[in-house]
Amino acid sequence: MTSLETVQDTAAERATPRWDCHLHVFDAGAAVAAGHYRPAHRPLADIEQLAQASGFSRLVLVQPSVYGTDNTVLLEALRAGQGRHRGVVVLPPSVDDAALTAMHALGVRGVRFNLVSPVGDSLKAGEGQSVQDSFQALSPRLQALGWHVQWYASPDDLPAIAALHAASPVPAVLDHLAGMHADVPANHPVWQALEQLAARGAWVKLSGWYRLGAAAPYEALDDSIRKVARLFGRRMVWGSDWPHTAFAPDALPAYASTWEPVARALTANQNTLAWEQAPAALYA
Repeated sequence: MTSLETVQDTAAERATPRWDCHLHVFDAGAAVAAGHYRPAHRPLADIEQLAQASGFSRLVLVQPSVYGTDNTVLLEALRAGQGRHRGVVVLPPSVDDAALTAMHALGVRGVRFNLVSPVGDSLKAGEGQSVQDSFQALSPRLQALGWHVQWYASPDDLPAIAALHAASPVPAVLDHLAGMHADVPANHPVWQALEQLAARGAWVKLSGWYRLGAAAPYEALDDSIRKVARLFGRRMVWGSDWPHTAFAPDALPAYASTWEPVARALTANQNTLAWEQAPAALYA
């Protein structure tokens, strides 16, 4: 079975770039949302060094909830990456077209809705920003740019997300195995919603194992990973979720450990697809 050690050994011999499709960068000096966590300083250079040591040269930077709709840290990192990397931002519906064009030029390819964070969005009426209104306002503009909508959501949110995308051609990208943790029964209705999303061309991120109620080495998720893979086929991408904000700064998981569940649960061809061809298609 493929392992990150094998990837590292052969990376110099391969011409196809490998991607880490879900990570965050933080500037300790940047303002954060009130009542939320204060991140440690985690600049782009740190993850570039770590990823390149394991054979990954392309990164997808995802806006963390702690910065809200202020994407300055992410956009500055994309600018420093000089076109190597891609980004997923958080935006208000009022964003103007000039700002969207400028972000696209830097490498932004998607907008994220976070339904999990305490300072994120909500699908419930009267709770924070209206996701439905934001989605409907932004989706025609995202379609024109060729962008997608990325969702950090729980399984119970999937039916509502499926309904939104049933009325929109903008692709969905589902964070962290679409939230399908090991305790979701095989006959639970949310699997039907996930199947509907997959049938409409949605993508899924193989990432965030420790966010799914599992402990390392995350073997409890193997069946869920395989089931999700059967639904999504070639539309799966892998992400490390660095710098792992669920952990103390001095107790971060090893970079290789974030790939091991995929290497164990899926085939070598699926592994390669998730870090090479699939990301190149999604983030072109």
